[in-house]
Amino acid sequence: MASLSSAPSSGLPQVVFVTGNANKLKEVTAILNASSSSLPFELVARKIDLPELQGSLSEIARDKVKIAAKTIIAESGKSDDNVKGVMVEDTALCFDALGNDLPGPYIKWFLESLGHDGLNKMLVGFAPNNKAKAVCTFAYVSTDAPSEEPAVFVGETHGAIVPARGDNKFGWDPIFEPNEGNGLTYAQMSSEAKNAISHRYRALDKLRGHLLNLFQK
Repeated sequence: MASLSSAPSSGLPQVVFVTGNANKLKEVTAILNASSSSLPFELVARKIDLPELQGSLSEIARDKVKIAAKTIIAESGKSDDNVKGVMVEDTALCFDALGNDLPGPYIKWFLESLGHDGLNKMLVGFAPNNKAKAVCTFAYVSTDAPSEEPAVFVGETHGAIVPARGDNKFGWDPIFEPNEGNGLTYAQMSSEAKNAISHRYRALDKLRGHLLNLFQK
């Protein structure tokens, strides 16, 4: 099973997941561990301050994982040969009415500035178009070949922006109602139900397959 820790706990090759978000860690490990088969690698969480970048979702993820890999290699040198890869995640929420995938990867700052109510008010002039998509992008690079182009995996879940409902524990979850959610927002769904349809699940499932191919060879 994958584990999230700051120190080695097994002899398995390690993949560093760069994040300081506890809720994100919880979801990622739950999705990875959903399969009955054990994983041939250990997931190790590490918080690294990465610069805020601009560009497309894939470009941002690629650039971030390159910077993260260089940082990790520089910090550990050859002392930690068990670290075999680095992965980062970038999440976006895109409003159909605004075009250009906005707020997109900048949703964190929109949410901090406007709150849930403010994000809903952004769409008042576009009613009834409250359609949106949640996008998750994972980028992965091997520490044995950090100069190679990172592998990128994208997952999308379509839905709508609605007045906040449910526990406010995870960003914009209370205002995103996925089309497959039976009328519930992400925040109203159980972790198991959300993880079965979420944008993060869809991207991570692709990355999981990639990692299995790498580490089972």
